[in-house]
Amino acid sequence: MENHKNVTLVEHPVVARDLTILRNQSVSITEFRAALKRISTILGYFALKDLPLRTLTVETPIEETEGYEIDTDVVVVPILRAGLGLVNGIVDFIPDAKVGHLGMYRDEDTHQPVDYYTNLPEGIEDAYLVLVDPMLATGGSANDALNYLKTQGAQQIHFISLISAPEGIAFLQKKHPDIQIITAAIDDRLNDDAFIVPGLGDAGDRYFGTI
Repeated sequence: MENHKNVTLVEHPVVARDLTILRNQSVSITEFRAALKRISTILGYFALKDLPLRTLTVETPIEETEGYEIDTDVVVVPILRAGLGLVNGIVDFIPDAKVGHLGMYRDEDTHQPVDYYTNLPEGIEDAYLVLVDPMLATGGSANDALNYLKTQGAQQIHFISLISAPEGIAFLQKKHPDIQIITAAIDDRLNDDAFIVPGLGDAGDRYFGTI
């Protein structure tokens, strides 16, 4: 695991293998989905490492001992639609996590995010919130989502991105210096169409089979 300013770059053999699977345009949709789910669980592990705990007493088969349970609500918020591919791996990790949704798409001409749907659970102002989107490209969608979540009172937000462009990281660091970014890869750059290079193409299309 490598740390930059407000950025956690997760370096792990399983992540390296599964990133290769995801980048390969020839893999099946089944392989793509499975690899994305595995990586999302690992990224979730790092995003949730600061969860607060409360103590409790449990009875083992031998004697009474002290244990722990999570002392906050966890809310996972995918940026639709591609962010949905990261949800299951995290929810498997935290089965009682709540899930909200933010619907955005990128205008192909302006490359700017367009909002079309929001649905958040109650209590996000006190929750440990994980915003997820596979690709941090220009940072426009993530910035828009973070602005909205903050206006709704969210205080503890971590952002998970599978692959990040340097331009998107720099933009979020400028706009949201309080937000920790957890990512599996920092790629080279954006091309003229604002796609990450080398990237993996459109994560949503590949996950949902709409290429």
